[in-house]
Amino acid sequence: MSENHLAELAEKTVKRALHRGATDAECSVSEGSEFSANVRMREVESLKQAGSRAAGLRVLIGRRAGSAYTSDLSAEGVERMVASALELAVITSEDPHAGLPDPDELGAIPGDLQLYCADIEPLETPFKIDLARAAEAAALDADPRITNSEGGSFDTRTGRRVFANSRGFVGEYRSSYCSLAAVPVARQDASMERDYWVSTARGFAALEPPAQVGRTAAERVLRRLGARKVETQRVPVIFEPRTARSLLSNIFEAVHGESIYRHASFLVGKLGEKVAAESVTVIDDGTIPGLFGSSPFDDEGVPSRRTPVIERGVLKSYLLNTYTARKLGMKTTGNASRGLSGNAGIGHGNLFLEPGQSTPAAIIAGISNGFYVTELIGSGVNIVTGDYSRGAAGLWICNGELAFPVSEVTIAGNLNKMLMDVEAIGSDLEFRGSAAAPTLLVREMTVGGR
Repeated sequence: MSENHLAELAEKTVKRALHRGATDAECSVSEGSEFSANVRMREVESLKQAGSRAAGLRVLIGRRAGSAYTSDLSAEGVERMVASALELAVITSEDPHAGLPDPDELGAIPGDLQLYCADIEPLETPFKIDLARAAEAAALDADPRITNSEGGSFDTRTGRRVFANSRGFVGEYRSSYCSLAAVPVARQDASMERDYWVSTARGFAALEPPAQVGRTAAERVLRRLGARKVETQRVPVIFEPRTARSLLSNIFEAVHGESIYRHASFLVGKLGEKVAAESVTVIDDGTIPGLFGSSPFDDEGVPSRRTPVIERGVLKSYLLNTYTARKLGMKTTGNASRGLSGNAGIGHGNLFLEPGQSTPAAIIAGISNGFYVTELIGSGVNIVTGDYSRGAAGLWICNGELAFPVSEVTIAGNLNKMLMDVEAIGSDLEFRGSAAAPTLLVREMTVGGR
């Protein structure tokens, strides 16, 4: 189906809904394909190739909303979708805050955001399998202690999205994604550990080579062998980038518009107040070319933008869609996110913690006794109170060096204090997804062990 046809379909569906009695309507149409090759112990374990095409419609009759979706894009299928959405709107309760963005809020940022790379689509299946196999083989061959594997994988995804509404907005963009991963398992005496490494990119040419992916995964799993518990104590805690990223997820949940209007966040009512150390600046930016959280517009047709969330420790903004903005008497921040149908939720663009000047090695060197966290387990975070307690594994720091592996411990604190106690931020910011953080040092937390 051509790009023009998808846009025409979205516009015609909106017009059809208006003709049938809707006062406002918005339609999303998407199509895409995905591929996944998984190998385990050098043999192909699974292959998946799939394509999809579907449309979703949300209608309003006054302040009553209804939605429906279909994968049948024939005239009859679209007509059934329109009828279903209208039927639901009729029986839905009125919501005074329901509605589309104001016309002056709609639009798309100009220029090429480099969301699509054409070099993925010509790749042949045998070549993709070989990539997965090579990544796993590099891990298996790195050390005799690596005796097993949970596999190697190569995945690709390409897609196109079109969005149109009854207030004159029509926009579309294409996107692509690929990833290469290895998950080795190592054994030494009674100790058995697993770890992984994954490279992600918009295009194939930007991926790390399979040998590098496998070797990095091997290095990570080998350093975990012989892990032990430690005595319960309060010490400095360093989050490596992979685990520091999870703290951004906690911050996102705390500034999420729904959490704010429901008074379910420890950051309610703190706009303009100091909530973190001065070194902490958190940005949400959906306009950075080539990154995974970028798009020309959000899922309500509002232009993507750069929003400082925390700036030099001061809370500057919540992240909002149109609905939550109206509930709070504010303006949308262009963070609407949804699937094909239904009311829009809230998502982030490229959410990241701005890097500092210190190298990770320098941060570690400054700690005489502390914990370097490489894995977090469980979800013991209360966003209402900020209370934080999670299972963790990593490496113990003695006299400025990574001394021995640690597992089966917990780290505990409170997000309020953790943010205020950020003592150092690394220079190693790297985007491997739509959220990214560099190495992060928190002055003191409780590590619970023996």
